[in-house]
Amino acid sequence: MGAEQKRDYYEVLGVAKGASEEEIKKAYKKMARKYHPDLNPGDKSAEEKFKEVNEAYEVLSDPNKKARYDQYGHAGVDPNFGGGGGFEGGFDFGDLGDIFGSFFGGGFGGGRRTNPNAPQRGDSIRMSLAISFEEAAFGCEKEVTVERYETCGTCHGNGCAQGTTPEVCPDCHGSGQVQMRRQTPMGVFATTAPCSRCGGKGKIIHQPCPDCRGSGLVRRRKTIQASIPAGIDNGQTISIRGQGSAGKNGGPAGDLLITITVRPHELFRREGTSVLCEAPITFAQAVLGAELEIPTIDGKVKYDLPGGTQSGTTFRLKGKGIPSINGRGRGDQYVTVYIETPRNLNKEQKEALKKFAETMGDNNYEERKKFFKKFKK
Repeated sequence: MGAEQKRDYYEVLGVAKGASEEEIKKAYKKMARKYHPDLNPGDKSAEEKFKEVNEAYEVLSDPNKKARYDQYGHAGVDPNFGGGGGFEGGFDFGDLGDIFGSFFGGGFGGGRRTNPNAPQRGDSIRMSLAISFEEAAFGCEKEVTVERYETCGTCHGNGCAQGTTPEVCPDCHGSGQVQMRRQTPMGVFATTAPCSRCGGKGKIIHQPCPDCRGSGLVRRRKTIQASIPAGIDNGQTISIRGQGSAGKNGGPAGDLLITITVRPHELFRREGTSVLCEAPITFAQAVLGAELEIPTIDGKVKYDLPGGTQSGTTFRLKGKGIPSINGRGRGDQYVTVYIETPRNLNKEQKEALKKFAETMGDNNYEERKKFFKKFKK
């Protein structure tokens, strides 16, 4: 997303531009709680707003970033904005750095220098889980097994063999990057590149940990208890915080994201919180009425079918649908009945049916009478 498309950070947090540090912090907590993925499982809109709120707070809670944002807007906190001192003589090209960087290999004007030893969040893990129609309706507990990276218990994440410590890289002094100067027709430009001696890590491990081979992380299989909320639908995703791969340098772990697949049911279909099904009835039941046993996700219920019911009629069973995922009530079940035409009649049954048909007139068939009346017109 370009800077011109982003919402104003103060607007995102719902505070005035001159808000104090405490007001910004208070507003952030309120908005973060409102849009937190754990409270809005499967809601993509809330997830995007949660990211937007965190991005706004990251800038407005940092005095330096806030000052640049107040002066230059989104461009002031863009990674490619300014950087200062990239051109000989101390001239600051500001947000033109990304333009010149495209010609001279990136990193013009200082750019963004990420500390390789700063805490880094672990990777999130994505997986799918198939559940039954009833499990989706009423919720369930499932055990899921994932492969994830965990902090090495031998070296406690520093990547070094016991009794040793990493050396700060003497070439980049722990920054992970080195500066290079290039002579161009426009003058001398400074660019940055990953340090070749430490591979951009900022430190050198002379004796790697034998268990993690210097990475600080080991891959392990983990079984996790997942709570599937009642009312979840096919394709929705739940997030289990902190159950992804471990972070580096003391950073937080990623999340476990589980996308739900609901297996089709033999009798029921779902539309939102409504359950739909079809039930066959006999000709006699349709004409005379009957007490039907109707299957629902709660079990069988009785329904009094009125006499003269037409094939294709739909009736409602209130409160027999899917629970709302936010816990606010349940939907309804809609049952459509259709008349099943009998097959393999014997001679006596056919004769009886003929005699019955001879006693019937157009007044007994309202829809048939309407049809032929329209046909004559």
